[in-house]
Amino acid sequence: MDMQRAQRAAVSQANATPRQVALVRRACDLIDAQDGERLTLAEIAKALEASPWHLQRLFKRVMGVSPRDYHDARRNAAFRAQLKNGESIAQATYGAGYGSSSRVYERAERMLGMTPASYAKGGKGAVICYDIVDSPLGRLLVAATAKGLCFLSLGHDDGKLIEELEHEFPQAESITRDRHSIAHSVSVVIDFLEGKIPHAELPLDVRATAFQRRVWNELIAIPCGETRSYSEIAEMLGVPRGQRAVGRACATNPVSLVIPCHRALREDGDLGGYRWGLEFKAALLEGEAEHPE
Repeated sequence: MDMQRAQRAAVSQANATPRQVALVRRACDLIDAQDGERLTLAEIAKALEASPWHLQRLFKRVMGVSPRDYHDARRNAAFRAQLKNGESIAQATYGAGYGSSSRVYERAERMLGMTPASYAKGGKGAVICYDIVDSPLGRLLVAATAKGLCFLSLGHDDGKLIEELEHEFPQAESITRDRHSIAHSVSVVIDFLEGKIPHAELPLDVRATAFQRRVWNELIAIPCGETRSYSEIAEMLGVPRGQRAVGRACATNPVSLVIPCHRALREDGDLGGYRWGLEFKAALLEGEAEHPE
């Protein structure tokens, strides 16, 4: 299965009734109320008077992740937030509901992409390479770690693009311009901007909450040449009043283009916002209209 089909296979297609969505919301509320403590699937199902098997399938269909993964994402987000707020690793560990610091370190690479101590120091230890090249929309900065693409930016001033990258990773061990290491990623993004491919399919090294992942999966599923409103995306996710949250998830996307948040518009068709400015968003949509999928 190629990367595009794999990404689309992961997209949550709710197709749930209002009653089913309400049940999943109650399950989410129950998980959120535990303050980091994990409930078993059986305990959640019993509290909701539902079959564990049915709840597991329904939860994953609506949320895009299992109840366990949802709990883990919430706990990981709490852990990261406490580290960033200056809590010690021990305080953050127990404050987020982990039973021991060893559990955190065992899972640190999957959670944070680095050790907790490094993450607390703003990503200290990250090794990032980048390049800046000409593109159909101006200057393009592409940056990646050994794991995958971590940052993209468009603009007209190389100095400002580099400042953006350094601001995003203030404590990286190194941020080095390396055309050879980043050449493949740059080539894929350029092919996308030139309309040669409908999606820029690259491995990613980005952090996201469970909700951000769900929004980003919906964005990846939008065919080239088409758009969706923030409200439509929220409806697909089973949160009909969540258009603002969808907009925030788009705004915090560090790899726009690969995760195509430019395909999300306001309900009235207005472009809404875009991290690089509406001129870039309009140009991207115009180009895709000429090369639909």
